[in-house]
Amino acid sequence: MDRAFAWTFLAALLAATATRLWLAARQVRHVRAHRDAVPASFAGAIALAAHQKAADYTVARTGVGVADACLSAAVALALTFGGALQWLSDAWARLLPPFAIAHGTALIVSVIVLLSAIELPLTLVRTFVVEARFGFNRMTPKLFAIDLAKQALVSALLGIPLLVLVLWLMARMGEHWWLWVWLAWVGFNLLVLLLYPTLIAPLFNKFSPLEDRDLAARIESLLARCGFRASGLYVMDGSKRSSHGNAYFTGFGAAKRIVFFDTLLERLAPAEVEAVLAHELGHFRRHHVWKRIAVLFAVSFALLWVLGQLIDQPWFYADLNVSTKSTAMALLLFALVLPAFTFLLQPLLSLHSRRHEFEADAYAAAHASAAELVRALVKLYQDNASTLTPDPLHSAFYDSHPPAALRIAKLRTA
Repeated sequence: MDRAFAWTFLAALLAATATRLWLAARQVRHVRAHRDAVPASFAGAIALAAHQKAADYTVARTGVGVADACLSAAVALALTFGGALQWLSDAWARLLPPFAIAHGTALIVSVIVLLSAIELPLTLVRTFVVEARFGFNRMTPKLFAIDLAKQALVSALLGIPLLVLVLWLMARMGEHWWLWVWLAWVGFNLLVLLLYPTLIAPLFNKFSPLEDRDLAARIESLLARCGFRASGLYVMDGSKRSSHGNAYFTGFGAAKRIVFFDTLLERLAPAEVEAVLAHELGHFRRHHVWKRIAVLFAVSFALLWVLGQLIDQPWFYADLNVSTKSTAMALLLFALVLPAFTFLLQPLLSLHSRRHEFEADAYAAAHASAAELVRALVKLYQDNASTLTPDPLHSAFYDSHPPAALRIAKLRTA
């Protein structure tokens, strides 16, 4: 069938976009329909005004998500069928030798810069309109610009050498280039995981040792009970960008560290902080981080193998309105079409993540206090304006964490 892949990609893209819009419409209708009553399981714990704020916040964020879905589809069409990718390739060919690594690097970097510029207005709307409207944003335009410059610099310093290596491997390693690229990708990700806590994260935030001795002693006792060792307990100045609170582990091996947002410590009591940390320890003890990394590496292995089968097929380029057949062009085309075909994997990934959250909650209930974790979660739901009444289908498709009512109910039975 003539241009079969072109029609297949177009159908997949339209189906994925239509599904995103349909799910967003369901979410908005469901949240608005339950806006005027706090769910019975949260009555007395969360005020109606806070519940309504969460509903309005969810609707506003969903609206930005709708714009993002439409923009992403339009950009994919413009770059492929619209001929923008071929135009960029031809433009760089006037300055650099076609098919050279320098040409491929320039082409891919220019597309990344272009996509970042196109997405920038929506990022500004999220930060300075939606987050500001609901009282979460503490980012100043100056800090936003500084962060943007730092992110670009770090991305260039880490990403461009990796890109050059990938293009070199694709050109020199024969038909099994995809295996060598996968090995380079695995090594790069592990290196970033190792460097992030001590070299990358401090470029954006200040990390100070936890100074509350009573809380530190409580945490050290929990770590001892759980047989966990960390290189330190740190407080991050998350409040300079947002009032949202969080806690997380970062690094691995001897570089493991526990990080609390200062906004989290300001809001939660010591026993509640301990329960939240026990939940995070549950992720570690159940090997969730490594399981997710293993899934990432397995999926990337499979996808690179698929690209290895496509890269020499003339129809792969021609059906997407590209005449320049090169390794860099193959990478770009594959990255553009892939989301349309993998979109329906999202609910499986979400289900996998929600199971991990339940396992971590069970671990926290066994090693700390389930009741304190419930109190902490209720505070966090309220402070972060997380909706208590998501559309069930939207939640099943996207949410990495279980719905609030179901999660709290399980913890209360514990």
